[in-house]
Amino acid sequence: MNTFKLILASGSPRRKELLEREGYSFDILVSDAEENAPADIAPAEIAEHNARLKARAVAKGLGKTAVVIGADTVVSIDGVVFGKPSDEHEAQDMLRYLSGRTHQVITGVCLVCDSTAKSFHVTTDVTFRELTQAEIAAYVASGEPMDKAGAYGIQGGGGKLVDHISGDYDNVVGLPVNALAQELQTSYGITSA
Repeated sequence: MNTFKLILASGSPRRKELLEREGYSFDILVSDAEENAPADIAPAEIAEHNARLKARAVAKGLGKTAVVIGADTVVSIDGVVFGKPSDEHEAQDMLRYLSGRTHQVITGVCLVCDSTAKSFHVTTDVTFRELTQAEIAAYVASGEPMDKAGAYGIQGGGGKLVDHISGDYDNVVGLPVNALAQELQTSYGITSA
């Protein structure tokens, strides 16, 4: 039996679905933390930094019986980090840049219980096929890319843009549930139903 209450510090429907699929019982408290990672750090450090900010903001005042999960996903290629696009023009630029190339999807995860934080990240290589401008425009017009790092959702219409991946598919969706499950069990004795 789990003695900790699990809290997801994210409003992402994808992260919620992944945790539910694994059978975890949890509450959602959306973090209002501003993502403010320094620009001169590595992509994995940016993802972990932002995940830590989100988890710590939600964990304040919850005490020793709650474990808060914070997560942040970034897309990285050529040392450039792509978050969520600010508008359709930026979404198209991102997709043009990723077309025909391999990029990394990095999700940083931070678990906070009381004042203790444990962070890790998972990286998955994603290779896009060559995209036409018409494909990019049609996908962006669908609206799907607008709330997703790198301007695509692999679990939706964005999956058609992908040639292949190497690594954890769930990580690309937004939460590396296998690595998370291992950390929850090892550190807190929390298991899924």
